[in-house]
Amino acid sequence: MPRTAHGVAELLTLGGTDLGHSDWLEITQDRVNTFADATDDHQWIHVDVERAAAGPFGAPIAHGYLTLSLLIPLWNELLQVEGVGMAVNYGLNKVRFPSPVPVGRKIRAHGVIASVTDVAGGVEVTVDLTVEIEEVAKPAVVAQAVYRFYA
Repeated sequence: MPRTAHGVAELLTLGGTDLGHSDWLEITQDRVNTFADATDDHQWIHVDVERAAAGPFGAPIAHGYLTLSLLIPLWNELLQVEGVGMAVNYGLNKVRFPSPVPVGRKIRAHGVIASVTDVAGGVEVTVDLTVEIEEVAKPAVVAQAVYRFYA
């Protein structure tokens, strides 16, 4: 279950908080293909199952940006914020893709609130996020995300 923060005032107390881990999410070939269609990125390492099996990763892999975009549902499993008028994804300070995610593997997110600062009408929450791959030491994504919550 995600941690729940009640309003901007409570968010201000969460700097340094380890939010724990989301549930595991399996990366399916169907999800990869759908992402390829949405982005017009049909590179064979993602969508050609037979060729990718003989390629450098031994299987098709998820697009890095697909894995990054899955931080949206995974983040929602880490923190729910109630009692705010609006929440926005303000951006990313840094993103890296240290390891590919083979189709059929599961990923999960781990998050730590790096900082919470006042902004006009609300707070800015900076979160260090890591997307882990089940049974793989090296993470798939390391990112610092910035969210804003307005009263």
